[in-house]
Amino acid sequence: MERSETNPSDAAAPSLGSFVGGLKAPREVLRDKGAFLERSAHKSEGPAVGGLPLVGLGGSCGKPAFLLPFVVRFDMPRLERLEEVAARYGMFVEYGAYPHLKLEDGGQEIAAVQDWTNATVLFLRPSFAQKDDLVAAMVDALR
Repeated sequence: MERSETNPSDAAAPSLGSFVGGLKAPREVLRDKGAFLERSAHKSEGPAVGGLPLVGLGGSCGKPAFLLPFVVRFDMPRLERLEEVAARYGMFVEYGAYPHLKLEDGGQEIAAVQDWTNATVLFLRPSFAQKDDLVAAMVDALR
């Protein structure tokens, strides 16, 4: 297995991408309750990114979801700080149901922040190389 992104000394820990991949099922076992329970038993072992705990996967996007340590309600100053973070990483912010950070080059979605629950969740593309730094910058911008 790959080394953990958040704890390089832990050679046994899976990367975020391989951990998420291990939670998904091939079509032939989608009705297999036992296989689901086996995969589910490992959910609490997910890696943290930027100090945030993994709390699930996005229902439509399938991206790992991380719980922010505070609830966000968007206002203009927060959105402006979020846009500044996006620009530092070569991204722009697209505003749909909630803000999505997308790469300037090609528009690939890297992160999104869901603010319409009693907790704030950050969705993150596992393959983004600077994910720890991006998450830390986003948390600072959203405080």
